[in-house]
Amino acid sequence: MGICDGRVVVITGAGNGIGRSHALAFAAEGAKVVVNDLGGSRDGTGASAGPAQAVVDEIVAAGGEAVAHADDISTWDGAASLIQLAIDTFGRIDVLVNNAGILRDRMLTNMSEAEWDAVIKVHLKGTFGPAHHAAAHWRNLAKAGEAVDARIINTSSPSGIFGNVGQTNYGAAKAGIAAFTVIASQELGRYGVTVNAIAPTALTRMTEDLAGLIGDSTEAAEKLAPENISPLVVWLGSTASAGVTGRVFSVAGGSISVAEGWANGPTVDKGSRWTPAELTEVIPDLVAKAAPNAGMDGTRPVQA
Repeated sequence: MGICDGRVVVITGAGNGIGRSHALAFAAEGAKVVVNDLGGSRDGTGASAGPAQAVVDEIVAAGGEAVAHADDISTWDGAASLIQLAIDTFGRIDVLVNNAGILRDRMLTNMSEAEWDAVIKVHLKGTFGPAHHAAAHWRNLAKAGEAVDARIINTSSPSGIFGNVGQTNYGAAKAGIAAFTVIASQELGRYGVTVNAIAPTALTRMTEDLAGLIGDSTEAAEKLAPENISPLVVWLGSTASAGVTGRVFSVAGGSISVAEGWANGPTVDKGSRWTPAELTEVIPDLVAKAAPNAGMDGTRPVQA
């Protein structure tokens, strides 16, 4: 018996890295898992059913239940088939973890239209599509009078909520996912569905460039292991997390933070329309009083 015993969990991008860790962790806690992965490279090119099936084989060998799905969930039909596979195979779906992603980093001045479109499609549409089809299913159950206790867990990023040079495409998509999470939680609560997101930091093939920043430290590598991310996601997918919704959690190693989103800071109200010239004296003062933006680690610089 585990914290997710009997729950049916769908995970996108679960053939490697954090997604694979999620799949194994959910299975270890008693869940039946649908393992989705297109099997492409880090930049989204190529396809293979191998990675998803390998994770399924690992779960089954350990005594769990799992099925593979290798369609492209950034397409409408691929997303629909993923949710339908869970229902056809296990009779239900309780949890959707949107984790699939690719990278095509480039400075804004050098980024191509194709590099922008590919990243936005996989991350943002690849979150919307599965969430739409799962939510429609749960709404129909709720309207039919059935009890629903379902979860959507999305994957944002420090690049999206704090910003990172060279990732306008990736960061914009991840920021969109954070906003999507907040709005979807407001829409789906009436149907018994909670929606949360994580902004994880871990060493995977998606972030292998960070290896140079931590050097050969075994301690640092262990802290950034993808397996450290999954306990939070498994808990969010469990029935124990009821009532927690619309939140984005920063998670790295053993550290978990509730990310606090945009909020109005210093404010001035003239009571009537401003002229542009008047704002020369107003806006710099407001900015000086405002808290600085957080860095990639989620903390704000110390103000002098």
